[in-house]
Amino acid sequence: MNEMLQFLYRHGYSVVFVWVFAEQLGLPVPSVPLLLAAGALSGSGRMNLLAALVLAISAALLSDSIWFQLGRRKGVKILQFLCRISLEPDSCVRRTEGVFEKHGAKSLLIAKFVPGLNTAAPPLAGVFQMSRTRFLLFDALGAAIWVGAFLGLGYVFANEIERVAGPALRLGGGLLAIVTAAFGGYIAWKFLKRRKFIRELRIARISPEELKRKLDAGENLVIVDLRHSLDFEAAPETIPGAVHMDASELDDHAALLPRDRDVILYCT
Repeated sequence: MNEMLQFLYRHGYSVVFVWVFAEQLGLPVPSVPLLLAAGALSGSGRMNLLAALVLAISAALLSDSIWFQLGRRKGVKILQFLCRISLEPDSCVRRTEGVFEKHGAKSLLIAKFVPGLNTAAPPLAGVFQMSRTRFLLFDALGAAIWVGAFLGLGYVFANEIERVAGPALRLGGGLLAIVTAAFGGYIAWKFLKRRKFIRELRIARISPEELKRKLDAGENLVIVDLRHSLDFEAAPETIPGAVHMDASELDDHAALLPRDRDVILYCT
């Protein structure tokens, strides 16, 4: 943190703008330590709090506007791209779509505090065809809450942050190695968990070509389209004869599915 404080002090407000813009664009450069450091510098009189606040909000709003426009133009495909590079691609699309569908524009107020929803919320607003004015209003309020919270914490606890920065600096590479090892262990655990899930899924998997052969042969199958309503609206084409229901409804309607025939489930 001490190095962060010195870096900010030397390079000024441009660092705040560029760093926040890059993180909100999706790059793995967390802004929270930087915002805390900027708040601490403001608390000690070495930085203007209002200028840092305006620059950080502007950076977040600019990157979010880019994602919003991509969501309007590319639809659900842009969200699927974001989730494909996430740590939990199997549940990312459905989780983020579900949250936004339930809370709408209000999701933008807290999205930046929620991992996964942070980057996904702006393109989702575009997918839902939210008006640009409404998006900018709620996104600006959400950015102000997020930036203000961490700048404010840094400002209030400026002395404590600088005091903690000393021991952290003395730990130096050791602290970095511990943090890196912990993060690497988390990534490895997620990877192994996903591989196990895919192996279990592969046991009961059927390829599109195999399903087509069964349908052409006249086999009496039950096909259930489990795509989220957003995905269904974006691409309403479905397999002939398929029943559409949300995955969350599957347990409630399980009794309606026949037990004397193969049931084929498919999703995104």
